[in-house]
Amino acid sequence: MDKQQDDFALAWEKLRTDGEVDFEEQQGSFVPVGLRTDVKETGPLYHGTKSDLKIGALIKPGFASNYGAGKKANFVYISAILDVAVLASELASGEGRARVYIVEPTGSIDDDPNVTDQKFPGNPTRSYRTREPLRIIGEVADWEGHSEKMLKKMRENMEKAKQVGIEAINE
Repeated sequence: MDKQQDDFALAWEKLRTDGEVDFEEQQGSFVPVGLRTDVKETGPLYHGTKSDLKIGALIKPGFASNYGAGKKANFVYISAILDVAVLASELASGEGRARVYIVEPTGSIDDDPNVTDQKFPGNPTRSYRTREPLRIIGEVADWEGHSEKMLKKMRENMEKAKQVGIEAINE
């Protein structure tokens, strides 16, 4: 493992166990680095949500975001790492249980600039977004959730971001 992967692994483990993240209140300090378009990802792709959807259904952009002020999302998000999708499902707004779907893009996917920044260039979270629908091809039923302590801390951090006007990059 190289230094970048080591740094990411340590940060991800701290996030998973403590719910701690580096939180900056200066929205202007974010500069995406190394973003790729039309990524060719191998292996399964996952989408975390609280929506109860059926196999074959399409997940489309245009609905309220799970983060910030809940503005209309111009993208749908996926990850090739199951644990990333699990966390997204647990933190998603709405009622119902957290769900993780296995999805296939119907169009191109791009690096997610919300997590691919100067700290982790090269997208080690393998997180992506698309303006095209995702087709549900399965559901992961046997995933392990995160601790309540960690989720509480993450929700607090999300609320802090919302209060200072930090929104997901939606352009």
